[in-house]
Amino acid sequence: MPSRPETLDHDAICRLLPHAGAMCLLDSVEAWSDDAIHCRADSHRDTANPLRGEGGLHALGALEYGAQGMAVHGALLADGGPPRAGYLAAVRNLQLRVQRLDGLDDPLEIHAERILSDTHSSIYDLRVTAGDRPVLSARATVILQPADEEKTP
Repeated sequence: MPSRPETLDHDAICRLLPHAGAMCLLDSVEAWSDDAIHCRADSHRDTANPLRGEGGLHALGALEYGAQGMAVHGALLADGGPPRAGYLAAVRNLQLRVQRLDGLDDPLEIHAERILSDTHSSIYDLRVTAGDRPVLSARATVILQPADEEKTP
């Protein structure tokens, strides 16, 4: 079994995600276990953030930060094997505590706790904060693409 890194930097995260360039939003994985991951990001303050619109970066963008945390967690759990593609299928109990992300001075802290998982899907509780300020909380369901439908390059 390959050794499992405790933390990851931005480049290592981007190698695990299908997102390219600026769309890889996470800067680091601070800690993770079989059941949870804690990531950090500063890209919400970047004027070139690809989620940013004319009025700034809406707080709903925090859901993408959470989804990327979930995806990194799934890839880390694959233990070196190819991660399966996943699709955000449902979001429940979504609570936004701010209107915009680009005005937050502190880094975003992304916490995703896997509460249920099987071979077809995973359900996570998401929490995003900036310093001690709550930003987003939600329950998100990811449907995993069947292994036999994975595309090979």
